[in-house]
Amino acid sequence: MSGRVISGLAKPRGRFPHVKVAGDLIFVSGTSSRRPDNTFAGVEVDELGTTNLDIRAQTRAVIENIRDILHEVGADLADITQITTFLVSMNDFGGYNEVYGEYFDETGPARTTVAVHQLPHPHLLIEIQAIAHLPKNTEVPR
Repeated sequence: MSGRVISGLAKPRGRFPHVKVAGDLIFVSGTSSRRPDNTFAGVEVDELGTTNLDIRAQTRAVIENIRDILHEVGADLADITQITTFLVSMNDFGGYNEVYGEYFDETGPARTTVAVHQLPHPHLLIEIQAIAHLPKNTEVPR
């Protein structure tokens, strides 16, 4: 089993890896829209502190961050078998679902979506964790 913190991505906010590979299974830790510079996609704050949070932009960034993590171990979004999504508000379900449908359809991963009280930063609307499998004859890059 190998766990990896991937350079070039936002550093985890704790002592855990972005991804862990066990046999041919890939476990992607909960992923947000946080960028390597600790800003967030889908967040705008003006000079007066007015905050605009965009579930569509955050969802897109989360899925693309997961794609980047999977690429590091030789897999892609098509290799995901299960996704668990955490939303701070089910009022964002429609926007999340719309963007999710740009990446996956009924042949994609099994999915569970739950509402949570809060995520590790007040600007986060969404976090996703994923389980995938390595494509056949794929060797995990070291």
